[in-house]
Amino acid sequence: MKFLIVSDIHGNREALEAVLKDALGQYDRIACLGDIVGYGADPNFVVDWARAKVSAIVRGNHDAVCAGLESLSRFNENAADAAAWSRRVLSSKNLAYLRGLPAGPLGYEGFDLAHGSPAGEYDYLCAKDDVAAISNWIKTPVTFFGHTHDQGGFQIKRNGKINVIDPRVPAGLVLAPRSRYLVNPGSVGQPRDRNPDAAYAIYSAAERVIEYRRVEYDAKAAGKRIIKAGLPERLASRLLLGV
Repeated sequence: MKFLIVSDIHGNREALEAVLKDALGQYDRIACLGDIVGYGADPNFVVDWARAKVSAIVRGNHDAVCAGLESLSRFNENAADAAAWSRRVLSSKNLAYLRGLPAGPLGYEGFDLAHGSPAGEYDYLCAKDDVAAISNWIKTPVTFFGHTHDQGGFQIKRNGKINVIDPRVPAGLVLAPRSRYLVNPGSVGQPRDRNPDAAYAIYSAAERVIEYRRVEYDAKAAGKRIIKAGLPERLASRLLLGV
Protein backbone atom coordinates (compact mmCIF):
# COMPACT_ATOMS: atom_id res chain seq x y z
CA MET A 1 0.00 0.00 0.00
CA LYS A 2 1.29 3.44 -0.95
CA PHE A 3 -0.02 6.67 0.53
CA LEU A 4 0.04 10.23 -0.75
CA ILE A 5 0.68 12.37 2.33
CA VAL A 6 -0.31 16.03 2.07
CA SER A 7 -0.62 18.91 4.50
CA ASP A 8 -1.28 22.64 4.66
CA ILE A 9 -2.93 23.05 1.26
CA HIS A 10 -4.45 26.33 2.42
CA GLY A 11 -6.94 26.81 -0.37
CA ASN A 12 -4.25 26.79 -3.07
CA ARG A 13 -5.83 25.14 -6.11
CA GLU A 14 -2.82 25.52 -8.40
CA ALA A 15 -0.45 23.87 -5.92
CA LEU A 16 -2.83 21.00 -5.20
CA GLU A 17 -3.41 20.28 -8.87
CA ALA A 18 0.35 20.25 -9.50
CA VAL A 19 0.90 17.75 -6.67
CA LEU A 20 -1.88 15.46 -7.90
CA LYS A 21 -0.49 15.53 -11.44
CA ASP A 22 3.05 14.87 -10.22
CA ALA A 23 1.97 11.93 -8.02
CA LEU A 24 -0.53 10.44 -10.46
CA GLY A 25 -0.48 6.63 -10.44
CA GLN A 26 2.05 6.43 -7.62
CA TYR A 27 -0.25 5.93 -4.61
CA ASP A 28 -3.30 3.99 -3.50
CA ARG A 29 -4.81 6.27 -0.86
CA ILE A 30 -4.52 9.86 0.35
CA ALA A 31 -3.94 10.99 3.93
CA CYS A 32 -4.12 14.67 4.88
CA LEU A 33 -2.71 16.44 7.93
CA GLY A 34 -5.06 19.41 7.97
CA ASP A 35 -5.17 23.12 7.16
CA ILE A 36 -6.86 22.53 3.85
CA VAL A 37 -8.27 26.08 3.98
CA GLY A 38 -7.10 29.53 5.08
CA TYR A 39 -4.82 31.99 3.24
CA GLY A 40 -5.67 30.83 -0.31
CA ALA A 41 -8.47 31.86 -2.65
CA ASP A 42 -9.99 28.45 -3.48
CA PRO A 43 -11.26 26.91 -0.23
CA ASN A 44 -14.35 25.33 -1.79
CA PHE A 45 -12.32 23.62 -4.51
CA VAL A 46 -9.95 22.10 -1.98
CA VAL A 47 -12.66 21.00 0.45
CA ASP A 48 -14.69 19.48 -2.39
CA TRP A 49 -11.59 17.50 -3.36
CA ALA A 50 -10.93 16.38 0.21
CA ARG A 51 -14.51 15.21 0.67
CA ALA A 52 -14.32 13.14 -2.51
CA LYS A 53 -10.77 11.80 -2.49
CA VAL A 54 -9.10 11.80 0.94
CA SER A 55 -9.24 8.55 2.90
CA ALA A 56 -8.06 9.91 6.26
CA ILE A 57 -7.73 13.48 7.52
CA VAL A 58 -7.29 15.48 10.71
CA ARG A 59 -8.25 19.10 11.15
CA GLY A 60 -5.75 21.91 11.32
CA ASN A 61 -5.96 25.14 13.27
CA HIS A 62 -7.03 27.09 10.17
CA ASP A 63 -9.75 24.53 9.47
CA ALA A 64 -11.09 25.02 12.99
CA VAL A 65 -11.04 28.83 12.79
CA CYS A 66 -12.49 29.00 9.28
CA ALA A 67 -15.28 26.66 10.39
CA GLY A 68 -16.09 28.91 13.36
CA LEU A 69 -14.95 26.39 15.97
CA GLU A 70 -12.20 28.73 17.20
CA SER A 71 -11.93 32.49 17.48
CA LEU A 72 -10.34 34.70 14.83
CA SER A 73 -8.34 36.25 17.68
CA ARG A 74 -5.99 33.26 17.54
CA PHE A 75 -4.51 34.64 14.31
CA ASN A 76 -2.48 37.62 13.15
CA GLU A 77 -4.28 40.22 11.05
CA ASN A 78 -3.59 38.69 7.64
CA ALA A 79 -4.53 35.17 8.71
CA ALA A 80 -7.66 36.43 10.48
CA ASP A 81 -8.75 38.39 7.38
CA ALA A 82 -8.31 35.28 5.24
CA ALA A 83 -10.17 33.08 7.73
CA ALA A 84 -13.09 35.53 7.95
CA TRP A 85 -13.28 35.64 4.14
CA SER A 86 -13.20 31.84 3.97
CA ARG A 87 -16.08 31.61 6.44
CA ARG A 88 -18.14 33.82 4.14
CA VAL A 89 -17.43 31.97 0.90
CA LEU A 90 -17.41 28.32 2.01
CA SER A 91 -20.53 26.41 1.11
CA SER A 92 -22.74 25.06 3.88
CA LYS A 93 -21.70 21.48 3.03
CA ASN A 94 -18.03 22.37 3.17
CA LEU A 95 -18.39 24.24 6.46
CA ALA A 96 -20.13 21.18 7.91
CA TYR A 97 -17.32 18.97 6.65
CA LEU A 98 -14.68 21.15 8.32
CA ARG A 99 -16.63 21.20 11.58
CA GLY A 100 -16.73 17.40 11.55
CA LEU A 101 -13.02 16.83 11.03
CA PRO A 102 -11.36 14.97 13.94
CA ALA A 103 -8.56 16.47 15.98
CA GLY A 104 -5.36 14.47 15.79
CA PRO A 105 -3.71 12.24 16.48
CA LEU A 106 -5.66 9.83 14.31
CA GLY A 107 -4.53 6.26 13.84
CA TYR A 108 -4.72 5.01 10.27
CA GLU A 109 -3.27 1.89 8.63
CA GLY A 110 -0.54 1.49 11.26
CA PHE A 111 0.61 5.11 11.41
CA ASP A 112 -0.66 8.28 13.06
CA LEU A 113 -1.79 11.58 11.56
CA ALA A 114 -1.43 14.85 13.46
CA HIS A 115 -1.52 18.49 12.52
CA GLY A 116 0.76 20.26 14.99
CA SER A 117 1.99 17.33 17.05
CA PRO A 118 0.61 14.20 18.73
CA ALA A 119 0.26 16.30 21.90
CA GLY A 120 -1.76 19.15 20.39
CA GLU A 121 -2.96 20.44 17.04
CA TYR A 122 -1.61 23.94 17.73
CA ASP A 123 1.87 22.80 18.87
CA TYR A 124 4.91 23.30 16.66
CA LEU A 125 7.61 20.67 16.19
CA CYS A 126 10.54 22.73 14.95
CA ALA A 127 13.53 21.46 16.93
CA LYS A 128 14.86 18.47 18.85
CA ASP A 129 13.75 19.95 22.17
CA ASP A 130 10.17 20.16 20.89
CA VAL A 131 10.27 16.47 20.02
CA ALA A 132 11.85 15.45 23.33
CA ALA A 133 9.04 17.20 25.20
CA ILE A 134 6.31 15.14 23.49
CA SER A 135 8.11 11.82 22.91
CA ASN A 136 5.78 9.98 25.32
CA TRP A 137 2.83 10.93 23.12
CA ILE A 138 4.19 9.05 20.10
CA LYS A 139 2.36 5.73 19.90
CA THR A 140 3.27 4.39 16.45
CA PRO A 141 6.54 3.88 14.54
CA VAL A 142 5.56 6.64 12.10
CA THR A 143 3.64 9.83 12.82
CA PHE A 144 3.01 12.32 10.03
CA PHE A 145 2.58 15.96 11.05
CA GLY A 146 2.36 19.38 9.44
CA HIS A 147 1.75 22.93 10.70
CA THR A 148 5.33 24.23 10.36
CA HIS A 149 5.23 24.30 6.53
CA ASP A 150 8.80 22.97 6.66
CA GLN A 151 9.54 19.65 4.96
CA GLY A 152 11.60 17.20 7.02
CA GLY A 153 11.08 15.66 10.43
CA PHE A 154 12.80 13.71 13.18
CA GLN A 155 14.06 10.23 13.95
CA ILE A 156 13.92 9.05 17.56
CA LYS A 157 16.34 6.19 18.06
CA ARG A 158 15.85 3.34 20.50
CA ASN A 159 18.35 4.95 22.90
CA GLY A 160 16.37 8.21 22.84
CA LYS A 161 18.73 10.13 20.58
CA ILE A 162 16.89 12.46 18.22
CA ASN A 163 18.13 13.11 14.68
CA VAL A 164 16.86 15.76 12.29
CA ILE A 165 15.80 14.31 8.94
CA ASP A 166 17.15 15.92 5.79
CA PRO A 167 14.36 15.72 3.18
CA ARG A 168 16.90 15.80 0.35
CA VAL A 169 17.45 12.03 0.61
CA PRO A 170 17.83 11.07 -3.07
CA ALA A 171 16.64 7.45 -2.74
CA GLY A 172 14.05 8.12 -0.07
CA LEU A 173 14.09 7.77 3.69
CA VAL A 174 14.37 4.10 4.67
CA LEU A 175 12.79 3.58 8.09
CA ALA A 176 14.96 1.79 10.64
CA PRO A 177 13.06 -0.98 12.48
CA ARG A 178 13.90 0.20 16.02
CA SER A 179 13.27 3.91 15.58
CA ARG A 180 10.22 6.12 15.74
CA TYR A 181 9.69 8.82 13.16
CA LEU A 182 7.95 12.17 13.04
CA VAL A 183 7.63 13.04 9.36
CA ASN A 184 6.56 16.38 7.90
CA PRO A 185 5.73 16.24 4.18
CA GLY A 186 5.90 20.04 3.99
CA SER A 187 3.18 22.39 2.79
CA VAL A 188 1.38 21.91 -0.50
CA GLY A 189 -0.04 25.41 -0.67
CA GLN A 190 2.29 27.68 1.29
CA PRO A 191 5.85 26.36 1.80
CA ARG A 192 7.94 28.32 4.27
CA ASP A 193 11.33 26.65 3.93
CA ARG A 194 12.52 29.14 1.28
CA ASN A 195 11.56 26.78 -1.51
CA PRO A 196 8.33 27.92 -3.22
CA ASP A 197 7.66 24.54 -4.85
CA ALA A 198 4.69 22.57 -3.50
CA ALA A 199 5.76 19.88 -1.04
CA TYR A 200 4.36 16.43 -0.31
CA ALA A 201 5.43 12.85 0.44
CA ILE A 202 4.81 9.30 -0.72
CA TYR A 203 4.86 6.59 1.97
CA SER A 204 5.44 3.01 0.81
CA ALA A 205 4.29 1.05 3.85
CA ALA A 206 5.43 -2.38 2.68
CA GLU A 207 8.89 -1.13 1.72
CA ARG A 208 9.11 1.20 4.75
CA VAL A 209 10.29 4.07 2.56
CA ILE A 210 9.21 7.71 2.57
CA GLU A 211 9.90 9.85 -0.49
CA TYR A 212 9.94 13.60 0.00
CA ARG A 213 8.76 15.38 -3.13
CA ARG A 214 8.66 18.94 -4.52
CA VAL A 215 6.91 20.14 -7.63
CA GLU A 216 6.83 23.55 -9.30
CA TYR A 217 3.43 25.15 -9.76
CA ASP A 218 2.01 28.42 -11.05
CA ALA A 219 2.43 30.47 -7.88
CA LYS A 220 1.82 33.70 -9.81
CA ALA A 221 -1.63 32.49 -10.83
CA ALA A 222 -2.42 31.46 -7.25
CA GLY A 223 -1.29 34.88 -6.09
CA LYS A 224 -3.49 36.64 -8.64
CA ARG A 225 -6.50 34.71 -7.32
CA ILE A 226 -5.67 35.91 -3.81
CA ILE A 227 -5.46 39.55 -4.92
CA LYS A 228 -8.65 39.27 -6.98
CA ALA A 229 -10.48 37.90 -3.94
CA GLY A 230 -9.49 41.01 -1.97
CA LEU A 231 -7.25 39.11 0.42
CA PRO A 232 -4.04 40.63 1.84
CA GLU A 233 -1.29 41.11 -0.77
CA ARG A 234 1.26 39.56 1.59
CA LEU A 235 -0.49 36.20 1.21
CA ALA A 236 0.19 36.35 -2.52
CA SER A 237 3.76 37.65 -2.52
CA ARG A 238 5.05 35.09 -0.03
CA LEU A 239 4.07 32.24 -2.38
CA LEU A 240 6.80 33.33 -4.79
CA LEU A 241 9.47 33.20 -2.10
CA GLY A 242 8.54 30.17 -0.02
CA VAL A 243 8.51 32.10 3.26
